[in-house]
Amino acid sequence: MVIGRLARVSLRRYVGAGLLWVTFFAVPLLTGLVLQAVFDAISGQRAASLDSTLWLCAAFVAVEAVRGGVFWIAMSLWPYWWQGAGATLRANALRSILTARGPAASRLPHSSGEAVARFRDDAEDLIIATDNIVDLIGAAVFAAGAFAIMASIDPVITVVLVLPLTVIAVLNRMLRGLITRVHRQARQLGASVTAFVGETFAGVLAIKTAGAEGAVLERLRAHNRRRRNAAVKDRLVMDMLDTANSATVEISIGLVLLLATPAMRSGDFTVGDFALFTSYVGWLTMLPRILGRMLYRIPQGAVATERLTRLMATYEDADDLARLSGVWFRQDPPPALTELPERTDPLEVFEARDITVHHDDAGHGVTGVDLRVDRSSFTVVTGAVGAGKTTLIRALLGLLPLDSGSVTWNGQPIDDPGTFLVPGRVAYAGQVPRLFSESLRENLLLGWPVDDGKLKTAIELAALERDVAEMPDGLETVVGSRGVRLSGGQVQRSTAARALVRAPDLLVVDDLSSALDVETEHLLWDRIADAAGAGDGPSTVLVVSHRRAALERADQIVVLDRGRVVGAGALDELLRTCPEMRRLWAEESVVEAEEESVDPMIMNSNRTM
Repeated sequence: MVIGRLARVSLRRYVGAGLLWVTFFAVPLLTGLVLQAVFDAISGQRAASLDSTLWLCAAFVAVEAVRGGVFWIAMSLWPYWWQGAGATLRANALRSILTARGPAASRLPHSSGEAVARFRDDAEDLIIATDNIVDLIGAAVFAAGAFAIMASIDPVITVVLVLPLTVIAVLNRMLRGLITRVHRQARQLGASVTAFVGETFAGVLAIKTAGAEGAVLERLRAHNRRRRNAAVKDRLVMDMLDTANSATVEISIGLVLLLATPAMRSGDFTVGDFALFTSYVGWLTMLPRILGRMLYRIPQGAVATERLTRLMATYEDADDLARLSGVWFRQDPPPALTELPERTDPLEVFEARDITVHHDDAGHGVTGVDLRVDRSSFTVVTGAVGAGKTTLIRALLGLLPLDSGSVTWNGQPIDDPGTFLVPGRVAYAGQVPRLFSESLRENLLLGWPVDDGKLKTAIELAALERDVAEMPDGLETVVGSRGVRLSGGQVQRSTAARALVRAPDLLVVDDLSSALDVETEHLLWDRIADAAGAGDGPSTVLVVSHRRAALERADQIVVLDRGRVVGAGALDELLRTCPEMRRLWAEESVVEAEEESVDPMIMNSNRTM
């Protein structure tokens, strides 16, 4: 199914270039016939003048020149289909990860490096399998023509030549299960190396500060040893098949010599016939070789299909993986999004009922949580570390699968929050900021179509304008991989600006202020609140925080303890009635008092330096 759809990615190029490849494989039929005539003429077994012999040699050169020309034309056309097929597979898998119904987090592997390995290696396995079909057809066409020609010369020798080829085909079929197991393990261990390298680069600072360079290198060596062993086994199985296929050439030539010698003595088998048979034998071995290759490419393709479809939504299958997605050859792609679609459902109330999400059998997560967020309200979800705050937010937004519960927007049930609660209904500033090694402008917009005025407003709401002004290239400053050129507070405020520039009905913020000082945090919340009152910012805010600046501003606070709601209401009420809220408030008061006492000391020490 996948192979058939891949062939149709650019059917005209696949068929056109494929016919050229088939022609390339079939031309040696003419080469053998010309060689037969040449050697019969030279040996005197057929009457021919010198001129006719020279013309036969010229014909041989012409046939080979035509074959070379066909080869180069096919080589120039084939990459269009090859690259288009790869783009189709990768685009469909990426589309499903980004836009398909259901939480993508449950489908992605534990490491982004492993996902990259699947996009790179498994897609290539499927392309090669589809590519080899053309080779198989070409080899079959040649084999059919060659057997017909040879059978007309000597049927007995022709039948004997088929026997080694049949043995190789049977051997390839018997090894299919082994090939599948070995290749799957090689791909998995190869992906683990890619994943570990990616994590190492991302955590260079943590590795250096922990003095763990030696341990990391040893772990990398261990991963590489396992991958090397698996890759050697994978390569060994394929080389064994290729070696067996190649051995059929020697066996077949030997059989031709043994059977042809008596016939040549009697004159029934000419030198030209021998030249034709030996020239065909080498090409005939392509059929079992390519057939054998297909027999291990097919299980490899099955492994690749399984690994790629695992990235896709549960209701999608291999058919969706290879469906035509619009690959453009020498054409301009569709224009980027320039206008936002109009919406007719502005937020009035966002509500969740009996939300339950468990990470494991131990019950970690949240259980039976109810939450109501009214328009123009400021709601804070708070709790101790591990209370389930982030789990709740991610479940509400469809980033984690719900075990039970429901989410509604203006009283209407949301079947798939992950595809409904998106900009401009909802914008999310996550607990772990994600920036790319691009300019700050690109990181804030990510293709969102807004003018510079709205971008400037979002930057000001996020209290980031002074930082941008001090950057060497302003908004065009490249922030480095994951924002390494920015401070922790700048990265968090950049994430907030990215959410704010989308002008959402509901702004969801997860622990945004953990790297902000008290003054900057107050400024940020003040600006968002003032903008909401003036109609220039999100009117409704849902925040995960334990900081006093957010708690004091909240219209409603939801207190979580070990995954359950233990209090909900205004701050004053909770301080009277909720022991967990009193404990959190006391702890945060101590922490912020320490921060305020440290800041002047740092400023004084800086003045004396």
